[in-house]
Amino acid sequence: MQDEYLLKGARKALVENLKKKGITDELVLNAMLSVERHQFLESFLWHKAYEDIPLPIYCDQTISQPYTVAFQSQLLSVKKDDKILEIGTGSGYQAAILDAMGAKVFTVERYASLYKHSKSILNKIAPRVITYLGDGFKGFQQYAPYDKIIVTCGAPEIPTKLLEQLKIGGMMVVPVGVGEQIMMRITKMADDDFKQESFGLFVFVPMLENIVK
Repeated sequence: MQDEYLLKGARKALVENLKKKGITDELVLNAMLSVERHQFLESFLWHKAYEDIPLPIYCDQTISQPYTVAFQSQLLSVKKDDKILEIGTGSGYQAAILDAMGAKVFTVERYASLYKHSKSILNKIAPRVITYLGDGFKGFQQYAPYDKIIVTCGAPEIPTKLLEQLKIGGMMVVPVGVGEQIMMRITKMADDDFKQESFGLFVFVPMLENIVK
């Protein structure tokens, strides 16, 4: 009980820190406050769960820095019942944040072992989230088109198949580049017309093709 009390206090402190860093979307802030990041980590890392840093998870991947999760979520301008495709499930934390914001979330992971692990966590914490083992470059055609798409790994270039799975008027937030990425928001104005905006430099694990068993 004492541990839970301390973790809740650390989560509140994190949210206050995010406000100072420019996160203003109340849906984002409320989700960051309600979703327990430590549940997506091994217990020996719980004491670091609410520090604003990335942390290691399975398959040499990371759970993103909370500010990055909040920043990408804010760029999406999420509305209740938005259908959102996430590329790169990872720990499942970003999907849980979007679910807490009221979105209908579909998330794709390429590592089979990580997919199974994050699916088991999401089934308990955010059971509405639909998880899928697949190649992120191909998206998740079965449930397309989507209102929003979020890519949580560094794409070497803008993935064209994902643009095809966006609704007209929909937007995709994706870090683009090799080594270091530019955070981009792409709005689909028409089937062959896209508006591009950039929002600074970030570093993500690379977006790779194919499923890893």
